[in-house]
Amino acid sequence: MKVVMYSRKQCPLCEKAKIQLLALQTEFQFEFEEVDIYENDSLLERYQLMIPVVEINGEEVEYGQIVKENIRKRLLKKMM
Repeated sequence: MKVVMYSRKQCPLCEKAKIQLLALQTEFQFEFEEVDIYENDSLLERYQLMIPVVEINGEEVEYGQIVKENIRKRLLKKMM
């Protein structure tokens, strides 16, 4: 399973989301990748007002204020 978080530097919500996602790695086995939207024009255009955005196996599951429990539920669903 792969979890991607779209973010940018100097983003407090992104830092908080990253901490929550890394904590979930103690419960679930998944690959984590953080992508800076400012390194790709199309990602910047797509996500600039939404970050952080969390994607699990290619599906956007949450953005903005990331709630750890919501991500936990999505990870459980993906495992079934």
